Amino acid sequence: MTVDAIILAGSLNDGKLKDSSPVFYEALIPIGSKAMIEYVIDALTNSSKIGKIVIVGPEIKISESAADRIKFAPPGDSLLDNVQRGFDCLPAGRRVLVATCDIPLLTSKVVDDFIDQCRDETADLFYPIVSRDVIQSSFAKAERTYVRLQENVFTGGNLMLLKPEILPRCLAKGNELVKARKNPLKLSQLIGLSFLIKFVFHKLSLAEAEIKVSKLLGIKGVAVVCPHPAIGFDVDKPADLSVVTEVLV
Repeated sequence: MTVDAIILAGSLNDGKLKDSSPVFYEALIPIGSKAMIEYVIDALTNSSKIGKIVIVGPEIKISESAADRIKFAPPGDSLLDNVQRGFDCLPAGRRVLVATCDIPLLTSKVVDDFIDQCRDETADLFYPIVSRDVIQSSFAKAERTYVRLQENVFTGGNLMLLKPEILPRCLAKGNELVKARKNPLKLSQLIGLSFLIKFVFHKLSLAEAEIKVSKLLGIKGVAVVCPHPAIGFDVDKPADLSVVTEVLV
C-alpha cells in the first residue's frame, strides 16, 4: 500500500525551545548540519510506502531528486486547519499519513513498518502507541506523557494514517470534548461515567478505549502498538533536543 503524506511544520518557535535557536519556526531548529524537519523529510522520501508529500509550513530547499514529489502549503491558525490545508493539496480518495516535524529520529523503515501494520481496509484512522518499556529501553531519561491501560503503559505516537473525509466530523466532536474538559459532569455525560472510572483506576483495556473513541468520533479508529521508540519521541523541550543531537550528530 502506498499513501501520500503531510508534514505539519507550522509551529512558531516561541515555546520551550525558543532559547535553543533563534529560528522563526520550530521545524527549522538545527540538529547538526540539518534542520529538524529535514530528518522527517528524508524518512518519508526514502520510504517505499510514500508517494506525494505536502509540507504545511515554511518553504525550505529540497533536493532535486525529491522536488517533484513535494509541495508546500502556508500554515494556518490551528493544527486542524493545517491538516486540512495539506489534504487540499493532495488527490482525493486515498489515505494520508500525517507526521509532525519534530520527530527527527524517524526513519524510512519505521514509516514502512507502521504502514504495514495498518492493514484493516475498513478502518478510518490508525494511531500509533508505544509502550513505556520501548521508550525507556532506548532513552532511559526521556520524559514522556504516559497512559496506563490494562495491557501496558503507553505514550502516543506522532504519526497518524487516516481517510481525509473523516476530518469534519472528528473536528465537530473534538471541539465538543475540548469545551467539556474542565466540566466533569458534562465530560462524564459525553464519555460515560463507567468509562471515566475505569480510566482513573487503570482498569481500561486497549480494546475498550478503541471502541469508545471510535463511537465518540463516529469513525472506526485503530490503535497500533509500535515497537519503534522514534515514533513516540518528539522534540518539544531542550532536554529532548539534547538527546536527539547525541544520536544524530
